[in-house]
Amino acid sequence: MLMDYLPYIVSLLFAVSAGGIVWFFISGIKIKAGWQNGTSPLARYLDARRREAFNSQLPEALATMSNALRAGFSISQAFDSVVDSGEKPMSEEFAILRQQIQIGMSFEDALESLSQRVGSDDLTLVTTSILIARKTGGNVTEIFDRISETIRGRMRIERKIRSLTAQGRLQGAIVSLMPIALGAAMIAIKPKMMMPFIFSATGAVCILVMFGLIGLGWFFIRKIIRIDV
Repeated sequence: MLMDYLPYIVSLLFAVSAGGIVWFFISGIKIKAGWQNGTSPLARYLDARRREAFNSQLPEALATMSNALRAGFSISQAFDSVVDSGEKPMSEEFAILRQQIQIGMSFEDALESLSQRVGSDDLTLVTTSILIARKTGGNVTEIFDRISETIRGRMRIERKIRSLTAQGRLQGAIVSLMPIALGAAMIAIKPKMMMPFIFSATGAVCILVMFGLIGLGWFFIRKIIRIDV
């Protein structure tokens, strides 16, 4: 009697598992000032993508601010030049910084808020350097130039590392997709043989174990090829 309902039970388990995976990836997303502050994998992925775009625009923004300071503008006007450039997300974040200063927030607190909101180590270095230079009277233009050169050098190293680890990423993707592709091909070629196996208890367990091993293997591959600079 139970065997008659087994396909429906297996289908229900797969549906619940798929729904749980989708919920796990999209839940917990909270948008605040244009940045993702959730804890789900999707939120962390979107946050990392936006931060990566911000970091890639930071050297050019530093060059823009440095040129503005050389032209005789104040540091606040140099920030305005970044906002006017229109590159997102850089212009959006500096627009928020400008608005905070305009409504009465102190310059130091606005910079701290920008650094915490973005969460970029490069930006933290920039904001810390600005605050120290304002207190000690340092040359902000020279500081911007040196930080820009440092960031560009690090970005060159990261691009080289990505090119060297591209083969590992491709191999990981192929190895992960190969069992799924072979299973789909066998279902298309021999459906009468594969469908009873898939909707059996043994087949469901084998499929779950397969996905678990694929995920475990992809996890270790990502750990091996990911190199922090």
